[in-house]
Amino acid sequence: MKLYYNPKSRAVISKWMLDECGAQYELVLIDFEKREHKTPEFLKINPAGKLPALVDGDTRVFEGTAICMYLAEKYPQANLAPKPGTPERGRYLSLMVYSTSQLEPSMGDKLMNVQTTPQRGWTDFETTLDVVERELGKGPYLFGDWFTAADVMIGSMFIWMRMWGKPTGRSAIDAYVDRLLARPKGMKMG
Repeated sequence: MKLYYNPKSRAVISKWMLDECGAQYELVLIDFEKREHKTPEFLKINPAGKLPALVDGDTRVFEGTAICMYLAEKYPQANLAPKPGTPERGRYLSLMVYSTSQLEPSMGDKLMNVQTTPQRGWTDFETTLDVVERELGKGPYLFGDWFTAADVMIGSMFIWMRMWGKPTGRSAIDAYVDRLLARPKGMKMG
């Protein structure tokens, strides 16, 4: 299995997931300055020419959420996702998609000081914080004591914010980030 990777990209999230799964994998470093992500060879792996991208035999997976979902299914022994047909599965899938359809773009608006308008298709950042706080509840993770791929996806957004020196101002979310960063296989940058 190969993860196409740059330590200054969203591929660090996929690497975190691979580590949490206990997967054996190879990192294929992509040099953005040399535009290796836009070569014809790489575009066969990810037609968008972006990271992350994962190759597992004949299987090609791109987009962080898809990679996390793929890995959670490939490594069921890691217990990082509710099984299909269980009551928790719908909430899990919703949180996985929420991370990139609502949280990430609203966070981008917040970081760039752009007003979020309804026409953009996502909600404002304060609303996403409210949603995550409600979903986190008393924690320590989104599914109580059970750490899942949803924590990788949702938590990584707040880890990025912290690394950029932008606190959320929400004590429950800040404590959640502390717990995620303290994990032995937690997300690492650089």
